[in-house]
Amino acid sequence: MTVYLPGITETDLKKIILAVQQLGAGRSNAVGTITLAVSAATTTVSDNNCAAGSTVLFTPTTANAATEVGNGTMYLSAVANKSFTITHANSATTGRTFLYAILG
Repeated sequence: MTVYLPGITETDLKKIILAVQQLGAGRSNAVGTITLAVSAATTTVSDNNCAAGSTVLFTPTTANAATEVGNGTMYLSAVANKSFTITHANSATTGRTFLYAILG
């Protein structure tokens, strides 16, 4: 769920209140979905909301994704401005899909 972001020069109080309400309800533009690359050991995700020092949280949405986490073969190996990299098993397994949230 995305949140409405008013521009820096916004003067319409209703739009500003809407943005605050959506943030308070837990909406965020710093979320997404990623499927790990097949037959590769890393997957790089581009996201404009990511910055060096951000924390990235993952939630598996498929059985194959949950297995990857359970095997202990997946970790966040790099975080940079506008991207992060996940290191994982180099596997032919498809459908390792996760939801992610970026904090900070």
